[in-house]
Amino acid sequence: MDSVLLARWQFALTSSYHFLFVPLTLGLSLIVAFLETRWVQTGEEKFRTMTRFWGGLFVINFAMGVMTGIVQEFHFGMNWSEYSRFVGDIFGAPLAIEALSAFFLESVFLGLWIFGWDKLSPRLHLLSIWVVALAGNISAFWILVANSFMQEPVGFVVRNGRAEMTDFAALLANPHVWYQFPHTVAAGLVTGAVFVAAVSAYHYLRQREAEHFRASMRISLGVGIISLLLVMGVGHVHGQHLGKTQPMKMAAANALWEGQARAPFNLMAMINQAENRNDFALAVPGVESFMMSNDFNAWVEGINEVQNEMEQRFGPGNYIPPVAIVFTSFRIMLAIGGWLLLLFLVAAYYEWRGILISKTNMLKIMQYSWPLPFAANIAGWAMAETGRQPWLVYGLQRVEHGISQAVAPSEIVFTMAGFVLIYSLLIVITAALMLRMIKRGPESLPLHGEDQEGGYGA
Repeated sequence: MDSVLLARWQFALTSSYHFLFVPLTLGLSLIVAFLETRWVQTGEEKFRTMTRFWGGLFVINFAMGVMTGIVQEFHFGMNWSEYSRFVGDIFGAPLAIEALSAFFLESVFLGLWIFGWDKLSPRLHLLSIWVVALAGNISAFWILVANSFMQEPVGFVVRNGRAEMTDFAALLANPHVWYQFPHTVAAGLVTGAVFVAAVSAYHYLRQREAEHFRASMRISLGVGIISLLLVMGVGHVHGQHLGKTQPMKMAAANALWEGQARAPFNLMAMINQAENRNDFALAVPGVESFMMSNDFNAWVEGINEVQNEMEQRFGPGNYIPPVAIVFTSFRIMLAIGGWLLLLFLVAAYYEWRGILISKTNMLKIMQYSWPLPFAANIAGWAMAETGRQPWLVYGLQRVEHGISQAVAPSEIVFTMAGFVLIYSLLIVITAALMLRMIKRGPESLPLHGEDQEGGYGA
């Protein structure tokens, strides 16, 4: 294998592992903040107990997200130094702001929240977790500002072989950010809601502390339904925007090779990329046209037309991404989103009637559905990043031009093996810690919300 393919695999591996923790951090922090708000409002002990229970799980997840996120920074200077040289003037600014402001606030106030039980007033303690939750999501915003430049470059000029920033405000106003950011936040809330519902279902099945987990279950169902609808709505308009700015990505997402009016949506397809066609497709007429323009009869460009347009614009070359990956990733997202919405609507109906706790099969389904939003999140990023190929920065720098020239394939293989080993160990440790806390439940927490040091204790 060459250095380009190996570096891409290494970045995909470490990014996917890191992104297992990011959405749960974004969503669970907001749910914990809401639970503590209810405690301050009502004074009911169940909300305080659940705040501390979910907060403990949040802290474990947050710590793993930080550790795995640090690795991402080193990739840019090591495997992708030519990319950093080309776009560092732009890419570095939002990442620096994220680290110096949002991440700093998040870390400091998380420490205050962990060790401030019964040392801070209830309202100051509540303020701390809201700062953590909001700073975490603001942190995601700055990272998405950087990523959105790769998807839709704005506010720059190419000078002396480098992309240099000319308008910082244009980076903030980048349309891609304002589709990607709410979609990411809503996806984080879905992840947090499904996680909370799954753990609550686990305790429902065991009839343990049902009153405490009923509060968590009801909040998670409400948050889940609203955030799933937001994910779908924002995803719909985001797809229409991408149809204008990255038409190849959206054509590949449907494996649509030839443009046509009343374009069908391919439910499944046998993709033959070698011959630029599908050997078989099960399709629903007009749905792709509606998805792209809210009109069942609209014309939608196909992969071959977009390829010709890009050759005219950028010169000869292959501008078609791995269609099967983009196509499959898109359907994974759609299938999981639809399933979770149906699951949450049925569960909410049962909970509203007060009979969910007796629906054993339903609770088992909810309990084992926790991996689904994680899979959907990874699939979403696979589509976003793979669908942009062969571009590293869309229209400006191809992937093979961003790789470090001094890094040998053997060095990438060695470090990738190290990452696999270390990350495998870390995920086992993380899973063991979280499962231990989940199984023991709130009854394992210190009596007054703190141990002798003021924190959570063992």
